[in-house]
Amino acid sequence: MTKAPSGGRWRVAVLGATGAVGQRLIQLLENHPWFEVSAVAASERSAGKLYSDAARWLLETRIPASVASMRVLPCASNLEADLALSGLDARVAGGIEHSLAEAGIPVISNARNHRMEPDVPLLVPEINAAHAEALTVQRSRRGWKSGFLVTNPNCSTVGLVLPLAALSARFTVKRVSVSTMQAISGAGYPGVASLDILGNVIPHIAGEEEKMETETRKILGRLGPDGFEPSKCTVSAQCHRVPVQDGHLLAVSTDLEGSPSVDAVRDAFASYRSSIEDLELPSHPKPVIILRDEPDRPQPRLDAMAGGGMAVTVGRVRPCPILGIKFNVLVHNTIRGAAGAAILNAEFLVAKGHVQAR
Repeated sequence: MTKAPSGGRWRVAVLGATGAVGQRLIQLLENHPWFEVSAVAASERSAGKLYSDAARWLLETRIPASVASMRVLPCASNLEADLALSGLDARVAGGIEHSLAEAGIPVISNARNHRMEPDVPLLVPEINAAHAEALTVQRSRRGWKSGFLVTNPNCSTVGLVLPLAALSARFTVKRVSVSTMQAISGAGYPGVASLDILGNVIPHIAGEEEKMETETRKILGRLGPDGFEPSKCTVSAQCHRVPVQDGHLLAVSTDLEGSPSVDAVRDAFASYRSSIEDLELPSHPKPVIILRDEPDRPQPRLDAMAGGGMAVTVGRVRPCPILGIKFNVLVHNTIRGAAGAAILNAEFLVAKGHVQAR
């Protein structure tokens, strides 16, 4: 690991700190062995307030005492931090994140704004660690010395790409059909009105299907001499909001070249090990894919916190009469799908020397 100044911890600014993702970032960073929250930043209406007064805290743990007494700052380029983790809403994230990166602060973002830009890594380090090398091109092209932009995928996309990466390590993935049942926490706070979601399923989440279809191909693709080359697999997604608090459940069918058996597919999941295990990153789960044998698993209530919320759980691997193989996946949407993913990306980028102390 690249050491912080004087052997201390890396200073992290949390952007959008009063929102749902920002709160989860603060919760997960408490007692982190590498990182400490040095600044909390949010909208102008929150700036100047104590964090404990500005945030309507939504999580089951208390606000960390060290953060509760901090003053909320504007999302400006003078933040005292070595890197920034962004939980900003997409409506405002684009310009703010760009300006901080331009000013020399590395930004790891949860927002959709920069994900598909041709020089911005859409990073799931267990899968596409090599994509981080695009940061050299990004800095050169944009004239940035130490700042950069790296993004996490959509919260449902990350639940899809991890098992697909395990399959891609053994087989060629030709076609994928996925139907999601997504928790209400994925809509942020206050999210979906109770009269809309209680006893109901909403078969549309704006932009979600398009994100799953395009982001998956970028993540599973390769970094070539001319930039990111998307995977050739075809992805079709249908997304639904369901009355579950945390945990996105995915029903996946896939067409694999050579029509491997169910046992071969199960072995691909069970034996999958990511290329970053040797880095010993604090947030990296071992294993990253948990294979369940029970006919009624995974379930959000029982499996969302697998691996501290950072692993994905795969179950019900069985034949599909149309595409060949089908299975279910469960991912914790606000941890592995958002805040935890940003922290893991930050750990990886620090360990690989992409972040410099400011």
